[in-house]
Amino acid sequence: MKVLFVCTGNICRSPTAEAVFRAKAAARGLGDRVFADSAGTHGYHIGDPPDPRTQDAARRRGYPMTGMFARKVSAADFHAFDLVVAMDEGHLRLLKRMAPPGAGERIRLFMDLVREATHRDVPDPYYGGPQGFDDVLDLVEVGIDALLDEIEARLAQRETRSA
Repeated sequence: MKVLFVCTGNICRSPTAEAVFRAKAAARGLGDRVFADSAGTHGYHIGDPPDPRTQDAARRRGYPMTGMFARKVSAADFHAFDLVVAMDEGHLRLLKRMAPPGAGERIRLFMDLVREATHRDVPDPYYGGPQGFDDVLDLVEVGIDALLDEIEARLAQRETRSA
């Protein structure tokens, strides 16, 4: 199962989701059965590592971001990934416009994973203070847990069918 997380510049929200996904998947023993990456809808930061504030917040919670560099979503991503997850509704609209025919059902809004969500978007912490990066992590941790529950159920269902 391959998952792509998408935000605007690929230096705050989507690399946070990628790092949390990788760590939590490994902790569940899914590390060899799932793959995560992240990308941006815009090429503002191509080749840059995640924002230092993003890295600091993630590091404090034990989510390494080493080796991560911003990239822009490509047309090939819609074929390479089983799920493309938009971090806000603006990204969702852009991704649906970019997607080739038949790929739209693989695009989801991240906050749709969070049952108790009080808003639709993971807020962009870039222009705010340090608390915004922790707030993003709070939302991402809950959403990733829900996504991994869903993935585990799908994988179990596939195994049952093939047995």
